[in-house]
Amino acid sequence: MNNMNDFSWLSGLKTPSREYTPIPFWFLNGNLTHEEIRRQLQDFRDHGVYGVVLHPRMGLSRRIQYLSPVFFRYLRTAVETAAELEMTVVLYDEGMYPSGSAGGLVTEGHPELASRGLSLVQSPSPRDRVLWQGEPGFLVERFSGGTIRGLHYGEDDGQPYAPKSADILNPKAVSRFIALTHEAYAREFQPYFGTTILGIFTDEPSILGRNTRDLQPWTEGFADLFQSAGGHLSGLVGLFTGEETADTALYRRMILEREAEVYYAPLSAWCEAHGLALMGHPHQSDDIEVQRYFHIPGQDLVFRWVAPETGGTAGMDSTMAKCSADAARLMNRKRNSNECFGACNREGNSWHFTGSDMKWYIDYLAVRGVNLFIPHAFYYSLSGRRSAERPPDVGPGNIWWPHYQQWSAYMARLSCLMAETEAVIGLAVPCRNRELRADEVAPLFRSQRSFQYLPESVWPECREENGNLICRGRRYLAVLADQACFPSVSHDPESVPPDCLCNPPQPELRCARLKHGARDLWFLTNEGKNRLETRLALPVQARIGAFDLWAGEMRKMETESTEQGTCLNLCLEPFESLLLFACETQEEWESLPLPEPAPKQVLTNRDFTLVSEEPMAVRKTYAAKVPAGNGPLAVRVDAEEMAELYANEKFIGAAFWAPQIFRIPAALRGNAPLSLTLVVTGSLANRYGRPVPYGLAVALRTERR
Repeated sequence: MNNMNDFSWLSGLKTPSREYTPIPFWFLNGNLTHEEIRRQLQDFRDHGVYGVVLHPRMGLSRRIQYLSPVFFRYLRTAVETAAELEMTVVLYDEGMYPSGSAGGLVTEGHPELASRGLSLVQSPSPRDRVLWQGEPGFLVERFSGGTIRGLHYGEDDGQPYAPKSADILNPKAVSRFIALTHEAYAREFQPYFGTTILGIFTDEPSILGRNTRDLQPWTEGFADLFQSAGGHLSGLVGLFTGEETADTALYRRMILEREAEVYYAPLSAWCEAHGLALMGHPHQSDDIEVQRYFHIPGQDLVFRWVAPETGGTAGMDSTMAKCSADAARLMNRKRNSNECFGACNREGNSWHFTGSDMKWYIDYLAVRGVNLFIPHAFYYSLSGRRSAERPPDVGPGNIWWPHYQQWSAYMARLSCLMAETEAVIGLAVPCRNRELRADEVAPLFRSQRSFQYLPESVWPECREENGNLICRGRRYLAVLADQACFPSVSHDPESVPPDCLCNPPQPELRCARLKHGARDLWFLTNEGKNRLETRLALPVQARIGAFDLWAGEMRKMETESTEQGTCLNLCLEPFESLLLFACETQEEWESLPLPEPAPKQVLTNRDFTLVSEEPMAVRKTYAAKVPAGNGPLAVRVDAEEMAELYANEKFIGAAFWAPQIFRIPAALRGNAPLSLTLVVTGSLANRYGRPVPYGLAVALRTERR
């Protein structure tokens, strides 16, 4: 980090480098044209998006076959245009997903390279290879029949032309996959590697493929490897009966190790040799060990497995953000990513994904350390059934696109913040792959205690010193583990001071304590459903400033010095976040503006009258008149969901979740009445899914009666 103690770094968060742009999946899902590719990339850039993942997707025109000369001509237009616009490109390694099959080309002419599985059956079929026979039945090796999602209609799950999945535990299959996909990209785009082209994205590779039943992952020759390691084939019956034994544990470990060695390691080595980053994410949210093969470790957030209504600390998928961030930290990788928002619509209602949802997810990821956002997705085309394929479009096809620069700037600020600071962490959480102890770490989030996952592969590097644990140059005051694990280190998490103290306690407050040089910072988010008010104590003696990274504005905080540290009053609305920072000099603190005075007049829903409705646009327009006056004026409304405010026809701003709060500039107040226009645009679920209410809440209640 350069200029570590320079206050300009902090104020520079308002306009961070393009390096920190969100890099969305761009669904190349239509009848591509060179002109439209150029137009859309320019449009992305105009809205503060300086990178894309070129993702071939279901709905691609049949005249454009995967990896064909026509396919590469369109990708060349995208890469060359991105280079001209100084944008970043990430290549995608599959014809849809999961990765590893090259759109079915790996098995084309090589049926022996198709995915295999282990099954327990009562009567083997002629093509099965019997591995063991006993009272429960026959353990057999067979082709899984798995598929991947293809690019053209008729090639989706369960459809007749769905591409066959390849055996990614077979080195021959993986070698053919790299030759077909990666080497083809190198022939086409090598001059752009490491400059315009940042990396190659591999997407949740699946050993069995999709649409398989009653199978466990397997590959040719694995029986011999398993038995050589001391395993008993008879013990694998437990994989099908639910009985966990030493044999099932050995099997699970060896299968994941095989996947790492045969699939991830060669991809990682290829990318490194070609000056690219291996990007993407593994199959499961708590796959932490394979993250070491990623140059940019990553995970994905899909299907509302984590959501505002259920909270961010329950279940295996709640570990995903810490999984990638902590893996990156252990490897000294600057960046880690999340493919976020995919099919995160509410209650299965196509396109009902709100601005409040998107803000909550961004904050959920960032406060846990994610610093590269890969929004899922921007759609090249929404025509026909494309709009129903893993919706919604979270970019140009959605209601917030005219104001997307605010979203892209926010994600960039958070990415810069989390990438260019060091996390202050005193507690280590030893873990095994796919055992990230979600229930045990939940209380740490609720008590504002940061922690670092230490996967099993790094345990041999750990040492105990003066009652602390040292791992890869980092010191931990305590471990969350049983007494037998690192016995001379404290096993009481409460022996580690929290990142901040709340009075009263605030279990929905999330806190990341950070350092930039000598400067202390705290990134705070409200992960709950209600306003959060508390007296906050920070473990420093310093003046405190606040940076609203959403608005891009800094201000002074009123503080009091106590024995507990520096205390201040904190109020966060739902979906609100705040960066607090210690001022290193009196001059820094004095340079900050005072908080804006509370407005004497606040207009609410009841002050506005509905004047027009446009059902096709999912839009309602309201008006209000304000008498002449010079005092501070604000508007605070409860709307579903995007509200845009105009004062005397001058645009004031847009807000994307309730309460939508606007401040009217003093320059607009005067001796004449003020005319306010409020435009509320509702969810596009009203166009593409099931209708949902929209408009101001008072009007909504009247309509429902």
